[in-house]
Amino acid sequence: MIQVRSGRLSLAVVGADYPNKTGPSRRFEIALCGPGEPVELRLEPENPADPRAVAVYSDRGVQLGYLTADRAPWIGAMLSRGRVITAIFQEQARYGAVVRVAFDGEAPELPERATVAEESAGVDADQDPGWWPDDDWID
Repeated sequence: MIQVRSGRLSLAVVGADYPNKTGPSRRFEIALCGPGEPVELRLEPENPADPRAVAVYSDRGVQLGYLTADRAPWIGAMLSRGRVITAIFQEQARYGAVVRVAFDGEAPELPERATVAEESAGVDADQDPGWWPDDDWID
């Protein structure tokens, strides 16, 4: 079982190419989101494809997509138990988007981006001193 310590975590949002039932497309809404903008995580127990799905909505109430199937049960279980998870938009991604979450009343903070020089020197742009590996996926 995964234990969450206080901290912050970046999560992938997928399903951006699927249409929303109403309103703008998910990709369009993702393009409107800016880094640090609040987003909402919503449980979808009635979702026919996955009752453990966690949908991600912009501050304007438009769906961006879903947390990945490997993270949704874990985050959803915490939400179901009343754990406070605060989320903000981090960035657009090829597959959809990335959101940043913080737990138990902490404020999510965007990770620092690597400069072009650091990226070309091979420095990992995702290094974050507040990050920890999952107990199940230790490298």
